[in-house]
Amino acid sequence: MTSVTLWYANRATGAVCLVLFTVVVLLGIAVRLKARVPGLPRFGTMSLHRTLSLSAMAFLALHITAAVVDGYVDITVVDVLVPFAGDYQPLWLGLGTVALDLLLAVLVTSLLRERLGHRAWRAVHWLAYASWPVALVHGIGIGTDTGADWMTWLTVGCVAATVAALAARLAHAVRAGRHTPTALLRTAEGARP
Repeated sequence: MTSVTLWYANRATGAVCLVLFTVVVLLGIAVRLKARVPGLPRFGTMSLHRTLSLSAMAFLALHITAAVVDGYVDITVVDVLVPFAGDYQPLWLGLGTVALDLLLAVLVTSLLRERLGHRAWRAVHWLAYASWPVALVHGIGIGTDTGADWMTWLTVGCVAATVAALAARLAHAVRAGRHTPTALLRTAEGARP
C-alpha cells in the first residue's frame, strides 16, 4: 500500500469517524430520553446505538492503523496510547489519544457491563460525552481537510446536531429535577393526616 493511499485512508476514516461518533452520541441521548428512531421500536434504537458504536470503533481502528503504518509521519503505537508522547504535533495528536483512551474505557466497561453493574458502567459511560469534543478538537487541529469547505460544513453539522441533542438532554434533566421535589412534596402532604 502506498503512502498516498494510506494518507487518503487516514483522511477518509477520520471523516467517517466524526459522522459515526456523532450519530452514536445522538442515539445515546435518544436512548436516555427514551426516544425512538422513526420506524424502530425503543429497543431498536438501543441496538442501533450499540451496533454503530462498534462500527465507529472499527473505523477508528482503521484510522489509527493508517496513521501508524503510513511512513510519511512518524506516529508509533506508544503515541497512540500515551497522550502527548509523540513528536508529531504533540498537542493535536495527544488529544486524539485522550479521546481514544476515554473511548477504550467506555468500550471495555460496556463489554463488562453485566459484571460491573449498572452504576459503575454508567459512571464510566459518561466519558463518552467527554471523548466526542476532545476527538473533534483533535480532528480540527491535525486534520489536513480542516480548511476544506466540505469538511467545515460536515463539522458544523455534527456540532450543531450534538449541541441540539445535548440541549434537549439538559432540558429534560432540568424538567425532571424541577418535577421531582414537587412530586415528593405532594406525596408527603398527601400522606399527612
